[in-house]
Amino acid sequence: MRYLIVHWLLSALLLWLVSRIVPGVYVDGAAAALLAALVLGIANTLVRPVLVLITLPITVLTLGLFLIVINALMLLLTSAIVRGFSVHGFTAAVLAGLVLGVFNLFANLALRRISRR
Repeated sequence: MRYLIVHWLLSALLLWLVSRIVPGVYVDGAAAALLAALVLGIANTLVRPVLVLITLPITVLTLGLFLIVINALMLLLTSAIVRGFSVHGFTAAVLAGLVLGVFNLFANLALRRISRR
């Protein structure tokens, strides 16, 4: 349970950081970042697998690069649901998805290393 809470807080922090780096992504405050991280996590758990399955042929054809589009769609969906979190345009969503993916990679590695202790 503690791992989930830490992961959620870290995801909110990373969303805020992405909003500072990627033009076109805005977070209005801590509450918006926390809610956006929660909605994005739920969307990635429930909606993303369905999209990945439906788009499997194009994902294979593009050697997995279409997953970047799916990540952008998840951010746009979160933006549509959460007030205070906005992504303006598909290009901003793609860039934010790439940056967030890299940040999440390093954050998950750090969390795994910490949880082993």
